[in-house]
Amino acid sequence: MTLLQFSFQLNFGSDTPTSRYHELVERGLLNKDHHQLEIVAKLEALHDRLTTYNPPLLPDAPSSSSSSLLGRFFFSNQQPPIATIDPQDVPQGLYLYGDVGTGKSMLMDLFYDTLPPNITRKRRIHFHAFMIDVHKRIQAVKNKLGAVADPIPPVARDLANEAIVLCFDEFQVTDIADAMILRRLMESLLDFGVVFVMTSNRHPDDLYKNGIQRESFVPCINIIKERLDVTDLNSGTDYRRMLKAMSKVYYSPVNDETRREMEKLFDAISEDEPVIYGRKLSVWGRDVLVPESTDKVARFSFADLCGGPRSAVDYLEITKNFPTIFVTDIPKMTLSQKDMARRFITFIDACYESKTKLFASSEVPIFKVFSEEGQSDRKEISDHMRHMMDNLGLDASMMGTTALFTGDEELFAFARAVSRLTQMGTRAWAETAGQPD
Repeated sequence: MTLLQFSFQLNFGSDTPTSRYHELVERGLLNKDHHQLEIVAKLEALHDRLTTYNPPLLPDAPSSSSSSLLGRFFFSNQQPPIATIDPQDVPQGLYLYGDVGTGKSMLMDLFYDTLPPNITRKRRIHFHAFMIDVHKRIQAVKNKLGAVADPIPPVARDLANEAIVLCFDEFQVTDIADAMILRRLMESLLDFGVVFVMTSNRHPDDLYKNGIQRESFVPCINIIKERLDVTDLNSGTDYRRMLKAMSKVYYSPVNDETRREMEKLFDAISEDEPVIYGRKLSVWGRDVLVPESTDKVARFSFADLCGGPRSAVDYLEITKNFPTIFVTDIPKMTLSQKDMARRFITFIDACYESKTKLFASSEVPIFKVFSEEGQSDRKEISDHMRHMMDNLGLDASMMGTTALFTGDEELFAFARAVSRLTQMGTRAWAETAGQPD
């Protein structure tokens, strides 16, 4: 830890959401905004309420009932209820929703980083990563107790014991498997005293809007509206567009000059640490190969990163292990590379969630890798796409047009990726990304 980092931690050692916000304004990383201050006041009130909140751990369910097939049957159908907490004694959580660029993730980080010291059981996680973890836990319970067991109570109990304050970033339901379990999971967690702070691009009423069997998810929406303070972050200000550009992190076109620049950056950031070739990361029993890496920097070609089968879990593991990642030789993608484009978007999301510092070289400017060559002048952008671009603070000259993606969720993911690439090229991102928590 450097002296500057140590001083920074001392200054922020006993602060609150309000003091942290004003500190960031004074450092020039944020512009003071009255609408945001109203949200910060709500975070401050919750922070103060949490200073005296520390519910006990929940006891494990009896294990003797599960020692036989007959016991597992009775255990699954006659489980003694786990003690719940009176809702009046649980601080009301927050559901913060608004367009990309309204500062949702920043405000959540500000709240999470200033939680009072008595809150030692806490977790801040991207919702997609959380649901991956939940499905793994559910399967583990079924393996242990049998298929007839109800896995939700023990999973919720374990989650509540691990984190009494649970912060979800990017709450968005697109998968029917998630939708089917969320109502009971959230209800159980709230009954066990878990305090939620969530961010989302959508009002609760718009969640899973066109999803299969949506009627089964509506009770979850009602729980959110009844148990959390639903707050609109939209104020007409796009904070990402206000950030100052940092030194160059995206290089194009791919030629000898850009290759030399990327090589210099890699050498400087790796600080002459020995480079390991072919490092293997274990992900759910599989090996994910990292072509070149040191302890803190990894370098991939686009073909290595996105050219073969990859999942969100792979990219989350990569970004968890390396605070800085180089990606070279990103092509301008066509319809024949649609799968690679989807993987690259998933990788960008993982980088964003993990606060990874990204350096990239591409055939065209990084924001145009998904757009059609020479078509932006002739192909009309749809009204739907224009609306999303407005919400994300983008314009046609930056994003161009694309035929790679169809459907609301896919188009939104594409436009959001461009917006995130924009933010990840700013000075504010450079100053905060790639640093240990």
